[in-house]
Amino acid sequence: MTDADPVAVLGGGSWGTALAWLLCRPGSTVRLWARDPAQVRALIQSRENKHYLPGLTLPASVLFTADPAVALDGARAVIIAVPSDAVGPLCAHLRAAGGAPAGMLLAAKGLERGSGRRLSQVVQAELGAVQVAVLSGPNLAREVVQLTPTASVIASEDPDWSRELQVRLGTPVFRIYTNTDLAGVELAGALKNPLAIAAGISDGLGYGANTRAALLTRGLAEMVRLGVAAGGRASTFSGLAGLGDLMATAGSPLSRNYRVGLALGRGDGLAMVLAALGQVAEGVPTTAAACLLAHSLGVEVPILAGLRRVLDGGASVQDAVVDLLARPFREEA
Repeated sequence: MTDADPVAVLGGGSWGTALAWLLCRPGSTVRLWARDPAQVRALIQSRENKHYLPGLTLPASVLFTADPAVALDGARAVIIAVPSDAVGPLCAHLRAAGGAPAGMLLAAKGLERGSGRRLSQVVQAELGAVQVAVLSGPNLAREVVQLTPTASVIASEDPDWSRELQVRLGTPVFRIYTNTDLAGVELAGALKNPLAIAAGISDGLGYGANTRAALLTRGLAEMVRLGVAAGGRASTFSGLAGLGDLMATAGSPLSRNYRVGLALGRGDGLAMVLAALGQVAEGVPTTAAACLLAHSLGVEVPILAGLRRVLDGGASVQDAVVDLLARPFREEA
């Protein structure tokens, strides 16, 4: 894949917009699809995604469309950057339209609600034997477009496909590594989001650095246990997709999941918090999906389980903290 090969980005949110901007090269063509025709008209008029990423002007090489068939026409690669709940329906639509691409890069982070499946499994179930890679890491969209030095990882079971994407997407300030642990990278990117909510809750309650460190360390242990049981490698969770992403999203005001947790810890209700956010916080649906996956695999995840009770309305944040602190003492390992 060369810079001249058209690339389709499916998703008009902050991350999809940032990736479309990042893909722009001299002579390149990037097609950015958004499902809302009104949003597309606004993008065409202003070349700025004023709702999701204000202040960023998109170059003329980015073409906007509300028709996925137009976005996919002749594209060598397709990047999916929609919320996790939209991945399955979008792929089903592509299959029905006969527009399944040869290769895809998943830039969404989450698990399928109701099944706990990884998103690459959802894509392959809908589209068959398509090349799938995932992009993950500490990649806050606002910082990426500000040219803040950033690192990310692309994982695929096909190393050649990962390397193609690495060359096409990487820049001197957006450094991309490759990894063959597709399951581990995907699970790490999904599971850090609930922990970012938990960290926000801790800060919202007024707890200090000791609590934050304990929560994230023990949360990382849950990520590793569940990730390995689900087919990932333990070492992946100490890399960019795991520990790296957790460090970025569990304390940054740019992190939607952290902001959700912060508001919950301060006493706001979940419905009000999400309405005020105006965007998807992937950690909310992923918490329930991760607990479902953990139950199916017989893996103990007390922090995730406590967070699920809070999000479901079954416990207050204070009660969830009390329950966690009342657990029996045990060895760390």
